[in-house]
Amino acid sequence: MKNTNIRIFDTTLRDGEQSPGVSLSPEKKLNIAKKLDQLGVDAIETGFPVISDGEKEGVKLIVGEGLKAELCGLARTNKKDIDAAVDCGLNYIHTFIATSDIHLEHKLKMTRDEALEKAIEAVEYGKSRGLQVEFSAEDATRTDREFLKKVFGAVANAGADRIDIPDTVGYSTPQYIGEITKDAIEVSKLPISVHCHNDFGLAVANAISGVQAGASCAHVTINGIGERAGNASLEEFVMALHSLEFENKWETNINTKLIYETSRYISKLAGMSVQPNKAIVGENAFGHESGIHTHGVLNNPLTYEPISPEIVGRTRWLQVGKHAGIHGMNAMLKEYGIEPNEDQTKQILDKVKALGDQGKQVTEVELLSMANEVIGENKLKRIVQLAGFSVSTGVGTMPYAFVKLNVDGQEFSATDYGVGPVDAALNAIQKITSQVTDEVRLKEYKLDSISGGANALCEVTVKVEDARGNIISSKSVGEDIVTTSVQAMVDGINRIMLKNLLKEKKI
Repeated sequence: MKNTNIRIFDTTLRDGEQSPGVSLSPEKKLNIAKKLDQLGVDAIETGFPVISDGEKEGVKLIVGEGLKAELCGLARTNKKDIDAAVDCGLNYIHTFIATSDIHLEHKLKMTRDEALEKAIEAVEYGKSRGLQVEFSAEDATRTDREFLKKVFGAVANAGADRIDIPDTVGYSTPQYIGEITKDAIEVSKLPISVHCHNDFGLAVANAISGVQAGASCAHVTINGIGERAGNASLEEFVMALHSLEFENKWETNINTKLIYETSRYISKLAGMSVQPNKAIVGENAFGHESGIHTHGVLNNPLTYEPISPEIVGRTRWLQVGKHAGIHGMNAMLKEYGIEPNEDQTKQILDKVKALGDQGKQVTEVELLSMANEVIGENKLKRIVQLAGFSVSTGVGTMPYAFVKLNVDGQEFSATDYGVGPVDAALNAIQKITSQVTDEVRLKEYKLDSISGGANALCEVTVKVEDARGNIISSKSVGEDIVTTSVQAMVDGINRIMLKNLLKEKKI
């Protein structure tokens, strides 16, 4: 079995930013680039320098940071675009022109020969400016196959350093990507990249097929973000190469333990949430509810997990519900130091299944409440306790909060602002917890009214997440929204800290 290193070309800052609703400031682009560099990507497509002053600024900031990764800029096949990349301090461009008849006729209004001439001129000009040049035939997978080979051969003769095959609208199948990758290698004798979009959910499969056919590089994005349905996702592509059985063994320079952390970071900065069922980095990727699955995972994780969550910086978690079994439920309770006897276990499980049959989600909140009802006492150790808080709000002033917490016998206090009194109070709580534990952030907040009238009761449910990917739900009921929200948040943080300490056997 031959070991081959596959180059990871990350285009989160360029193609990823072309996702509807995503717009990154120069400072955010720099921070993401630093995160990608830490992750171990080989090349970063820093942006499209010619499109705006802000884009140029972002590219210049990245170039000036002294990162280990190669830095690339996108350029159309004209001198203005290429000069803009040079002006930013880049020595590597990714230049492109559409080659499919549908693009030539309806977008560029060019003939095939005119497009070919532009491609050659751009490569020659880029080389004359001392640049490394990667050439892309946009919409390659819908381009006439013989013409595509002609283009690749011509740009190779013009001095291109790399050839990229973009599946611009995700139209290809794995088989066809493999075939045209072999074509490109044959006519160009250059390193080949594949750039796959996910319009039919085949981006990662197509990228892998390109590699199997001889491509040495894949263009990818974190979380698969990108135009329309997105791009081939870095985390899925890398972990597939890392974990699946292939005839060859492929390696990358990615530090896989940083994958989840990077995913969360970029999701936050880009303002694009990751769907729960997303492979590798989705919330549910290492979550289990079914009793059969949970029992299997507890005995041997490989029964229902193709990879260990720790490899990508995750932890597994269990969920109780109507599909739950005794083993999974007891494992969850044990995480909070609760170990019921056989009869108590049966009673708790019956309550769990009854609630699940009503179509309700059974969170840790409900499970712990049921356990306490059955056992007859609160077995939960409280590490974090609310010692006091106050908020100030009004018209024409920014809401402000003061919070005091007792954390394992030591008192801490903090103040912070927010868009409202609840936000300010929760921000102050997170400021305190960041001093004493790993980052704990509010992931979800839900407010419900459970009674009417002037003295209506409200129900606040929060989800908090720590830096390790542990997620805990907590619920509180009360008359005052701010107080109830603060209590729910404190309870959630208490539970996630307790869970970690028990896991580390520190209590």
